[in-house]
Amino acid sequence: MGTVLELRQVSKAFGGSRVVEEVSLEIPRGSFFSLLGPSGCGKTTTLRLVAGFERPDEGEIRLNGAPIGHLKPYERNVSTVFQNYALFPHLTVRGNIEFGLKHRPTEERARRVREAIEMVRLEGKEDRKPSEISGGERQRVALARSLVVEPEVLLLDEPLAALDPALRKQMRAELKDLQRRTGVSFLFVTHDQEEALALSDTIAVMNNGRIEQTGTPQEIYLRPRTRFVANFMGAMNWIDGAGVRPEAMRVTRGPAPSGARWAQAEVTAASFLGNLIHLEARLPDGACVTAEMSRLDGSFAPGEKVTLWWSEQDELKFPDELA
Repeated sequence: MGTVLELRQVSKAFGGSRVVEEVSLEIPRGSFFSLLGPSGCGKTTTLRLVAGFERPDEGEIRLNGAPIGHLKPYERNVSTVFQNYALFPHLTVRGNIEFGLKHRPTEERARRVREAIEMVRLEGKEDRKPSEISGGERQRVALARSLVVEPEVLLLDEPLAALDPALRKQMRAELKDLQRRTGVSFLFVTHDQEEALALSDTIAVMNNGRIEQTGTPQEIYLRPRTRFVANFMGAMNWIDGAGVRPEAMRVTRGPAPSGARWAQAEVTAASFLGNLIHLEARLPDGACVTAEMSRLDGSFAPGEKVTLWWSEQDELKFPDELA
């Protein structure tokens, strides 16, 4: 497979404040790679450094093994889809998509635009303006415009953030399918954990300008290396210094099975969510914990005394210096 894009110890400061600090990444060719982290963690700046809109203060960025730090944005074989899509309102769907091909021969330009329109399933909408199509269709135009120039890497800056939840889920599936069909390497920036888990081959979690952990979605969620990653990737219960995910907690009115870890608790709330029940409980020391259980495992009412139990293998523990 090989590496298509590599960042080596890349740093960037604005006004004396370092927003990207010694970031090193290797993006495999043909993969869906996500940069995930809270607002202000440096992920969009990292993307802009790859695109050439910003220059790193230190470090090196390589595309296909060759340094690209000296190249202008249009000289780099990468393409960017912005959060607001940045479409030209006066151009049609076709006009927007062929914009980056104006120096190509007419015949090639027509063929590529036709293929791109088919690829994002916008046949019949070619002559409409951006204001005449839906938000999801505008996003498809932005994707087609970026992919039609055949970039080595497609950079996506929170492209689903402007969509409503139902459309976001639909476009998430389309994005994954599009990446698989084109084989183009995607570098995707998001603050949405579920989005990153659903889409990515590899996730790099950023915090305060640094990469905290890089791995598969399963590794990041099930085996986080730091307390920050553990908390950021989803709800976490902390009991005697160990972390336990809500879905790993079991609830019973009787004693815990032999060999299990356990704690007594009092139910404070129970929410029926259709496929599961979200249970909140209070430990004797006053700490609040949550458990997610199948609705088939019975129901519990506030005020009930229960035993919470879990397996030792489901515990996450971190050295004090990473806490």
